[in-house]
Amino acid sequence: MQYNRLGRTDLNVSEICLGTMTWGQQNTAEEAFDQMDYALTHGINFFDTAELYAIPPQAETYGRTEAIIGEWLRKTGHRHDIILASKVCGPTGWCPHIRAGKARLDAKNIVAACDASLKRLNTDYLDLYQTHWPDRNTNFFGKLGYQHSDEESLTPIEETLDAMQQLVQAGKVRHIGISNETPWGAARHLCLSEVKELPRIASIQNPYNLLNRSFEIGMSEIACREDIGLLAYSPLAFGVLAGKYLHGNKPAGARLTLFEHYTRYSNAEAELATKAYIRIADTYGLDPAQMALAFIRQQSFVCATIIGATNMAQLASNIASHEITLSDACLADIERIHRQQPNPCP
Repeated sequence: MQYNRLGRTDLNVSEICLGTMTWGQQNTAEEAFDQMDYALTHGINFFDTAELYAIPPQAETYGRTEAIIGEWLRKTGHRHDIILASKVCGPTGWCPHIRAGKARLDAKNIVAACDASLKRLNTDYLDLYQTHWPDRNTNFFGKLGYQHSDEESLTPIEETLDAMQQLVQAGKVRHIGISNETPWGAARHLCLSEVKELPRIASIQNPYNLLNRSFEIGMSEIACREDIGLLAYSPLAFGVLAGKYLHGNKPAGARLTLFEHYTRYSNAEAELATKAYIRIADTYGLDPAQMALAFIRQQSFVCATIIGATNMAQLASNIASHEITLSDACLADIERIHRQQPNPCP
């Protein structure tokens, strides 16, 4: 396992990060314990979670994933063996169970959310605390076509950073990051941290996979030049890039079988592109999912790839992808498909 510097911090994180959002919904606590044990013994020291989890978000499972991690930490004593990241929700009108649907990225909400996460996680500090999505009307979660409004109610980014500074000064948070952000949002965070001497973002967690390489447009240069590496989520596009949903297949227990409203990576163009990428994998004797993960790992702007699995076989295969380096010929073939069908699922 290789390790990368997290932004400009003194933390070195494994290039594969263990995602957790299925724990407490698709996975039991016992299965989650097994995943964490396996990941740790195979060199993964970076775990990512969020107050929102488990997914899909609902009142019955809110905070359950963090509680599962907290129980594992209590039982194993491994807190100092891992770099632990969590996230605070942005505006939650679509999640009325979270702070009565009135969550914002202001001091009141951020401090309350962090304190609750720390309690569930059985720890007194987070290594990385991220805003889960912006507190403004902008493009995230697959939304296209920015619609500006001068009348929108938003929490200024400076106020969010002020709240994060309170947490850092209190010793509750070591470093901060952003998620589902835009180039403007990242640049604004960086500017305010420099001018106002506020905490500097160490990372950005956005979607990135063979069906959605939109991060390369605008964000990748910022990530490289400003040392805010990408924590790439949805690297297998909800599992689509593994090929298991092709030809209308609905594997029992799979995410898109259980939760049909998750349609971001389910369209005709995505299926065509997926078939083409699988043909490339076959040509080079590669597992399609491992090829997709190896592609992400080889990008200069990526700090870590966040994997998620619902069974141990998937987890083992995903982690083993770190041993694969794609050849120049394979990468050229991937680029050829990307030029033919660029970003079918932005």
